[in-house]
Amino acid sequence: MFRGMEPVVYILKEKAGKYYVGSTVDMEKRNQRHIRHTASMTTKMGEWHLYAYRICLSLSEARALEQKIKSYKSGNAFKKIINGEENEWIIVPKKVSP
Repeated sequence: MFRGMEPVVYILKEKAGKYYVGSTVDMEKRNQRHIRHTASMTTKMGEWHLYAYRICLSLSEARALEQKIKSYKSGNAFKKIINGEENEWIIVPKKVSP
C-alpha cells in the first residue's frame, strides 16, 4: 500500500462512525500505534481502521492539509472526501472478518 517513508494525510474511522484525521511520514508505523491504542488521541476510543489517505509532496504540505480538513468540521467538503468524490484520496477497503 505505502512505498515506505512518504508524507501522507490519513483518515481513520471508528466502529461507531467517528473519524480521526492525522498526518505522518510513516503510515505503517502510525497505523499500528492507532491499532494498539498507543496513539494519544485514539487511545481511549474504540477500534479504528484506516479509511482513506492522500500522499503529499512534503510533511509540511501534509500538516497544512490535515489542518484544512480538520477545519471542515464534518461539513460537505469532508463528506466529499469520505464518500470517494475527491480523486486525490485513496479509499481503503475495509477488511471483512471471517
